[in-house]
Amino acid sequence: MHELTVTQNVLDIAIEHARQGGATRITRINLVIGEMSSIIDDSVQFYFDFISKGTMAEGAELQFRRIPAQFRCSECGQMFTPEGDDYRCPRCAGLGIVTDVGSEFYVESIEVD
Repeated sequence: MHELTVTQNVLDIAIEHARQGGATRITRINLVIGEMSSIIDDSVQFYFDFISKGTMAEGAELQFRRIPAQFRCSECGQMFTPEGDDYRCPRCAGLGIVTDVGSEFYVESIEVD
């Protein structure tokens, strides 16, 4: 259910910036979502379609760009993207530690008329 709150925030941000730019309609919102963020694209789309009705963003396309998770090796410090469920470093087989890369969620840009 947290997707409703974050989707409302996305809508508010997009409308605020569109108005500041003098736009009358939002046609597309480009979102960046980290693989580890627990945000589900389909849920965001579902809530967006519902809450954007009657706003300048009604009918806007949501474009999702996923950022893969990155881990840092606890042994050698190498940054890597895990393969499947293998969280060992590909260089030295040390245990990977979660970093902030892959936990993003933000509006990258909006397209307006």
